[in-house]
Amino acid sequence: MAQLLNFAPTKPGHVNPVLWHQSVGIARQACARIFRDGGTPRAAVAAFALESDPGTDWSRAVEAIAEALSTRPMRKAA
Repeated sequence: MAQLLNFAPTKPGHVNPVLWHQSVGIARQACARIFRDGGTPRAAVAAFALESDPGTDWSRAVEAIAEALSTRPMRKAA
């Protein structure tokens, strides 16, 4: 468990560090909710309309979700 707490996803070089930090926080929170409800890492990745391989663990799920959140174009408010 201590290894999971010290996990720091690697930031892509082309992403603003503040945006990356916020994206990781959102991804961790989403994964925690899915984990609490009995979901799997693959279910967490699928919740964000991403594809994952069968060997996806929670750390990879967090990183994939954070990358998707920080690199997708934002929608404009109406």
